[in-house]
Amino acid sequence: MSRRVVFVRNTLAVMLAAVVGGSYVYFRGADLPSAHAAPVNAPLAAANAGPAAPVVATATDFSGIVQRAGPAVVNISVTGKARKMADDNDDGDPDDPFSQFFKRFGPQLQIPRQPQIMHGLGSGFIISPDGVILTNAHVVDGAQEVVVKLTDRREFKAKVLGVDKQSDIAVIRIDARNLPTVQIGDPSVVKVGEPVLAIGSPYGFDNTATAGIVSAKSRSLPDDNYVPFLQTDVAVNPGNSGGPLFNLKGEVIGINSQIYSQTGGFQGLSFAIPIDVAMKVERQLAQHGKVTRGRLGVSVQDLNQALSESFGLKNAQGALISSVEKGGPADKAGLQAGDVILSFNGHAIDHSVDLPTLVADTPPGTSKPLQVMRGGKVLTIDVKVGEMKVAGNDAPVGKAENQGRLGLAVRPLDPAERKQLGGQNGLLVEDANGPAAIAGIQSGDVILALNGTPVTSVEQLRKLAGQAGKSVALLVERGDEKIFVPLALN
Repeated sequence: MSRRVVFVRNTLAVMLAAVVGGSYVYFRGADLPSAHAAPVNAPLAAANAGPAAPVVATATDFSGIVQRAGPAVVNISVTGKARKMADDNDDGDPDDPFSQFFKRFGPQLQIPRQPQIMHGLGSGFIISPDGVILTNAHVVDGAQEVVVKLTDRREFKAKVLGVDKQSDIAVIRIDARNLPTVQIGDPSVVKVGEPVLAIGSPYGFDNTATAGIVSAKSRSLPDDNYVPFLQTDVAVNPGNSGGPLFNLKGEVIGINSQIYSQTGGFQGLSFAIPIDVAMKVERQLAQHGKVTRGRLGVSVQDLNQALSESFGLKNAQGALISSVEKGGPADKAGLQAGDVILSFNGHAIDHSVDLPTLVADTPPGTSKPLQVMRGGKVLTIDVKVGEMKVAGNDAPVGKAENQGRLGLAVRPLDPAERKQLGGQNGLLVEDANGPAAIAGIQSGDVILALNGTPVTSVEQLRKLAGQAGKSVALLVERGDEKIFVPLALN
């Protein structure tokens, strides 16, 4: 027999064995005995018994959750103006919500160098039948118009009741009744590895469902010291921001807020704000119109094995104080750099992120006990919690700037400008907000007339706008062109 024939026969035998063996492995997890299966010979089964079968993960069907909770998830579209240009090395204006929107939730697009109208998309979910909706602060903060679209295709203009930039939570409301709502869950009982579902509007595709698992809990992210994030591998993209994260019971356990990405798209790392954090913020905004947080005035860091051994700790647990603010609550209580905070008000501190969260939830002015490791000894120190001051953080938003019904800041033309325009009068636009910005009016435009009446002074323009109905037509000169621009007034 030739070598070629032997090689072919051996090759076919190996292939057949591989196919049979592969089929066995593939069906092993699914080929389980049913109630109607024939009885198995006990001695034979015992003789063939091997190691215990491995745990087999099966696909999870989220269709019931999508059907039940999907109608309570909304699409949010916002309109505003980018106030500051960005270059390749610019992180964006921290006071510009649209800069922060793209910074947080990609893609990393260039913000125009001239003030222009920016349109953003996000998600949210209804928590009250009378139209109260939760979303991210960076989605709606500073927006001049917020439109909410339901799954039944109804659209409503929303009022922003309040934003809390510190936690990135916003509360908005639409004028509607008997709306579907989500069920609120408990993120403290969520386990790493547990399946979760996100519903939102990535890139504007309404009510898109994506699923994954909880990858980690209590993640601390840069510039977000007061949120113990849930990390997941759920596919989250621009437009998902502000949407809900569900557990297998169909309860909301988080708000999708951020992704880690080098491309602007999903790369397997997404972060959600625990829903209990969001609900605390919602209650404070609803009751007081702002969020009040406690503070100690310390900077803390996690402990590793080397640090824990050097400070006489058996385990790398607690919050190591790296600095103490002079004159702050911690300084007045006698806390020092190098102290390790083991517990706050009876709550053990496992990671350093646990401390700011507990302190923030404490009413300012109250005294709480801390267990501190100092010099190998455990001390109990009472600290009077102070109040965190964050400029412009918890104030209700949505108030139009004081620029009249048009939303324009204008001034008369100077002689040189009038000469450049052929001697005609008009008003130069220095800034545009509200209706004017939405209509496309830009800085540098010249307003020549309102509803056919030439304008020559700011007072005249304001008077004409005040006498107008719900809309006006502005005659605008831009460059070498004159165009009529319709405005829907406030």
